[in-house]
Amino acid sequence: MIEQIGTTAGLVWKTLSDGGRMNVKEVKKAAKIKTEKELYAALGWLAKEGKLAFEEAEGELIVFLA
Repeated sequence: MIEQIGTTAGLVWKTLSDGGRMNVKEVKKAAKIKTEKELYAALGWLAKEGKLAFEEAEGELIVFLA
């Protein structure tokens, strides 16, 4: 499972690198991630490494590269 989270984290990073700021729904769709569980595990991985920043706007969680 750790390997899959790392792979998904790479997809998330690439998606944000190419697309800039996005809400989590947009990231999930753009990166073609199947489940929210996979998405949030990857976001946590990248956040722990200090690679992401988050903000909330109009009730949406926005994520971008730090």
